[in-house]
Amino acid sequence: MSKVSINKLKKQFGDAVALEDFSLEIADGELVAFLGPSGCGKTTTLRMIAGFIEPTAGSIHIGETDVTNLPVHKRNTGMVFQRYALFPHMTVAQNVSFGLEMHNVSGKERDSRIATALDMVRMTSFRDRYPRQLSGGQQQRVAIARALAIQPKVFLLDEPLSNLDAKLRVEVREEIRSLQQNLGLTTVFVTHDQEEALAISDRMAIMYNGRVQQIGSPKELYDSPSNHFVADFLGRMSFFKGNLVANGRFVSEAGTNIQVASGQKVGRIGIRPERINVGAHPESDNVFDGWVESAAYLGSLIDIRLRLQGGDILNLHVPNNASSANTAIAPGSPLVASFRSSDCVLFAE
Repeated sequence: MSKVSINKLKKQFGDAVALEDFSLEIADGELVAFLGPSGCGKTTTLRMIAGFIEPTAGSIHIGETDVTNLPVHKRNTGMVFQRYALFPHMTVAQNVSFGLEMHNVSGKERDSRIATALDMVRMTSFRDRYPRQLSGGQQQRVAIARALAIQPKVFLLDEPLSNLDAKLRVEVREEIRSLQQNLGLTTVFVTHDQEEALAISDRMAIMYNGRVQQIGSPKELYDSPSNHFVADFLGRMSFFKGNLVANGRFVSEAGTNIQVASGQKVGRIGIRPERINVGAHPESDNVFDGWVESAAYLGSLIDIRLRLQGGDILNLHVPNNASSANTAIAPGSPLVASFRSSDCVLFAE
């Protein structure tokens, strides 16, 4: 078993607390993404799992083994770094071999593992090249092969796609996910890219200022964020501050009346842009007139910023299809928007 158990983990650098009270159970074969802005503690946590940083408090178990105080080479984790960390004077095969040599794997077993790892990442024909002769995507594949060759119990990736262009990021992340599932590897994936985390993970841990804000599946976190930070960081959302007055009626500070599902102590509501319709949709119990403040063409959709009569802002997405071509969306154009009360997310703060 290669489950990972993290219990009340804390890391303090002098007076600065980088991580506080982090607890998480990662199941055998599960991929969990740590997601958050720079400085939130996600890479610090990953490096404590790997053994590069010693915790101030708390414990880490891999399987049934307490690895909290074990050195890196005794944890049997495979690490893929953001900047690849390949040796420039070594060939592809020699780079993959390096980790095996550190684990005292030699002879035919080492050669077999090198061949298998390079085949998994489709780099067999490049085994005699040097890193300088490879593209960024190819270098990252070599780094992945090196980590997989040691047959780790836990696969750790620290923002492995951040140095790749947009199209290549999608390609490599799909390859990582496919490998992870085929091999049944317990995996921790650190990223600040929300789309990446949504696409690749079984569960996500959203982090901010050294603390976990929410843990759950991508759908749970996107559809039911626990607080304003999670909602705002994961995707886009239009927010309204105000008060719930009666019968599910919420009044924003700007005076916009919005019908919501019943809730108590509601101080803020949010609505995702894809849940908002152009025009008065028959299922919608919230219909508003406004003026297009800006419209950005994003290929598959048009991103609209709509200012309502009281001054509140609605962000909505219009699919780029035949019907949207007939909709006036130029800045300054009047526009009617609508959404259902059940699509509003309620926050206590």
